[in-house]
Amino acid sequence: MTTLAILTAAGSGTRLGRDLPKALVELHGFPLVLHAARRLAASGAVDSIVVTAPDGLVGVMADLMAGDPHVGIPVRVTDGGPTRQASVAAGLALARSEDDVVLVHDAARPLVPPELVQRVVSAVRSGHGAVVPGLPVTDTVKQVRPDGDAELVTGTPDRSMLRAVQTPQGFARALLVRAHHTGAERAAAEHLAATDDAGLVEALGEPVHIVPGDAAAFKITTERDLWLASLVLQETTA
Repeated sequence: MTTLAILTAAGSGTRLGRDLPKALVELHGFPLVLHAARRLAASGAVDSIVVTAPDGLVGVMADLMAGDPHVGIPVRVTDGGPTRQASVAAGLALARSEDDVVLVHDAARPLVPPELVQRVVSAVRSGHGAVVPGLPVTDTVKQVRPDGDAELVTGTPDRSMLRAVQTPQGFARALLVRAHHTGAERAAAEHLAATDDAGLVEALGEPVHIVPGDAAAFKITTERDLWLASLVLQETTA
């Protein structure tokens, strides 16, 4: 049996303030999506990748992957959807019968360590149907509600019980297919769509397990994040 990684790269990345999709923004001379694909391949735990591309850029993404010697596993590219959930569903539709484990990873997390990918796949193959990497929350978190021109604090969750989740998230393929089928009506609208696939599994009432994440798997959202990623790469290649 094999592991498929769906690499979501269809987002616009408007908060990054560039005139091209976030996945194609370069970090040390290579697009973010290529950094992410290389690390998935380097894990040795992924057998093939499906990339979800921005509208009209399937050919560009396909050429990018095909021309890179560090992505040494089969890669297919498909059109993404209007939301992340819809994009993952499009990638999942290309899963083969032998793909019993599916990872979902964001191109916006380009520096994910291969060891983290291995950890997630291993946990799924050990019998956990849904596995998410996460880090302990270090800041105090407040629960609030609107109250005039400010917000009223309504509670302070115990942060020892909180985790900031990352990707790749890993699933038994049958469970992920069922979760997307059940939640399909949410996929078309951004305000309804699931922000991660674990949320769709949770909506089924199925358990989701956490494995230790990694600080290097942070998400590129702003220009500052891109600058930080550049520093991390400089340190790791020095």
